[in-house]
Amino acid sequence: MATPETTARRISTAGGGTAEGVTAQGAAEEAPVACSLTPAGLAAQADRWTRLADRAMTERTKTAHGLRIGFRPEPGAEQELRALVAVETKCCPWATWTVETSAGQVVLDIRSAGEGIAALHAMFTGLRPSRSC
Repeated sequence: MATPETTARRISTAGGGTAEGVTAQGAAEEAPVACSLTPAGLAAQADRWTRLADRAMTERTKTAHGLRIGFRPEPGAEQELRALVAVETKCCPWATWTVETSAGQVVLDIRSAGEGIAALHAMFTGLRPSRSC
């Protein structure tokens, strides 16, 4: 977890049912487009995203306001996604991170405004849907 001393830096890489919004849209619009994770924290988070994508990711779609990433609802996938989103909410508050669940999939909807949209489009580019789709 980032400390108050951590310098924010520009993002370059990262990495119906119920819905749970994680960040208020107003806060997302006001925060600078930067990540507060340390280099080690960023590497650990990227590794967790890669492991989840390798086992459960079904799609990654750019939207007008950010990204939608789909996952199979296999055991532990939703819990790991929510844990990852909890970290992202703290280190990247310029975006709104929402997890939606349904019988057939778990969907992460990430939204922002302005230059945050371009940053989201650039994030997670290394993640690919799992081969077992």
